[in-house]
Amino acid sequence: MIPEDLHYSEEHEWVRVDGDVVTIGITDFAQDQLGDIVYVELPTVGDTVESGSTVGELESTKSVSDIFSPVSGEVVARNEALDGGEEVINSDPYGEGWLFKVRVLDDATEGLLTPEEYAGLTSA
Repeated sequence: MIPEDLHYSEEHEWVRVDGDVVTIGITDFAQDQLGDIVYVELPTVGDTVESGSTVGELESTKSVSDIFSPVSGEVVARNEALDGGEEVINSDPYGEGWLFKVRVLDDATEGLLTPEEYAGLTSA
């Protein structure tokens, strides 16, 4: 099930908007494709990220995958609970498994997919 209150990137990240700060994670589809996540590398608080740029890495039992920032702005938080607790991304990707937060410079949803558009992408 794809949450209706989020926006999505074609790289399978989700974005939850709260004013000028967005929370970013990977979708249930992405975590399912990766398998059991065993290591997470996230951007550092204070880093400036650009939409579409590689900002980190997820390592699973199947592969290593880049994390892309779906928005541009400044990283204001990272999910420190993932250090040694990476498995929460598999069990709760839309909740406790969030990755990082960004203070956005422009419209946070520009260029992102609606839940319906993302559902079409993942069902193809």
